[in-house]
Amino acid sequence: MRFRDRSRARSRFGRSNSTPRAAGSSFRGDRPRLGNRRKFTGQFIHPSKFVNKAVAPMQAAVFTPTHRFVDFKLHPILARNLAGRGFDCPTPIQDQVIPLALAGRDTVGLANTGTGKTAAFLLPILQLLTVKPSAGTVLVLAPTRELAMQIDDEFRALAKGLPLYSAVCVGGMSLGRQRAALVRRPQLVIGTPGRLKDFLDRRLLDLHNVRFLVLDEVDRMLDMGFIRDIRYILDQVPTERQTFCMSATMTAAVGQLLGGLLTNPAQVSVKTGATCQAVEQDIIEYAQEDEKLGLLQTLLAQAEVEKALVFSQTKRNAQRLAHALAAGGVTAEAIHGNKSQAQRTRALQAFKSGRVMALVATDVAARGLDIPNVSHVINYDQPMTYTDYIHRIGRTGRAGQRGTALTFVPGRSAGSAHQR
Repeated sequence: MRFRDRSRARSRFGRSNSTPRAAGSSFRGDRPRLGNRRKFTGQFIHPSKFVNKAVAPMQAAVFTPTHRFVDFKLHPILARNLAGRGFDCPTPIQDQVIPLALAGRDTVGLANTGTGKTAAFLLPILQLLTVKPSAGTVLVLAPTRELAMQIDDEFRALAKGLPLYSAVCVGGMSLGRQRAALVRRPQLVIGTPGRLKDFLDRRLLDLHNVRFLVLDEVDRMLDMGFIRDIRYILDQVPTERQTFCMSATMTAAVGQLLGGLLTNPAQVSVKTGATCQAVEQDIIEYAQEDEKLGLLQTLLAQAEVEKALVFSQTKRNAQRLAHALAAGGVTAEAIHGNKSQAQRTRALQAFKSGRVMALVATDVAARGLDIPNVSHVINYDQPMTYTDYIHRIGRTGRAGQRGTALTFVPGRSAGSAHQR
């Protein structure tokens, strides 16, 4: 198996990073390989853009928080739940957002994934609800089912012992159960924009009492095309509210959405640079389509591959690839949009716990998931856009660790793909 450096990749494929590709043209390595062939309709990405050396980690300055959790004078039950989880000092985003939120400020929080953004908005909201139970309800919008479930898990851990309830409204789960959860009049509703809009259209959800609004991973929601659903939902939320917007990036689209949404907002940014700087990026060349599975199995058998997130372009091929890996002796699960939420949750838990070493996913897993210790991201099928590529490889090289991202690209000779 041969991995090439940037200069050799550029000369081999005969095109510089900036050379445009004609609209509608395809790159023969981008088609799904385990199912029926279909024309790739995504953006051409020159193979050299998949090759980059990781930057040697710099000695990070030790963060000294301005506050400790006890300084926020949280409700005793909240303080006890934090202590029970071993939390004494806040993370940088929590250290800055919590006091602003407790003071009633609308807040925009920009931080890398996995830095404690969820607790940064949940803790002050829980404190305000506990101090004043009649303060109103909370609505949290999230881009994916998995992120919505993670927020709910965090809420349950922080609010344990408090008379506060939540409801999760997402696709892929029982509509009846979600409706029953709403009938209990929960203080916190967490949902994806599409399902929330569906509940509003059915008049099963009333937002007139919302006093706390949270848009989590707002950049991802816009990337996924939820802008109309978000605006529809926002039109039904009272203007007298406190709003939190959490994001990894501040794009022009995000700025436009937030323009009329916030009142005198405070912006907190604790971003520490691009996540992909800590990711060693390279390519795997193959000559024939039927070689890819064998190359992947060989790669996954290497000792340095401890936990691999493998991306496939389609739901069907993700499932087929997981089955093929399992048949070849690799412990693998699949996660994609055709799976029920229960199936997706089980697959994620098996991957997180180490019961399986490979998780085959569509781009549903590229953002919003907290999966620790992913050693490798493998693009079995190339992403539709370079932005999707960056999101994918951001699942590794996190929290000060190094990661590896490998992308399959078509080569010209079979021999070059078989020997390192």
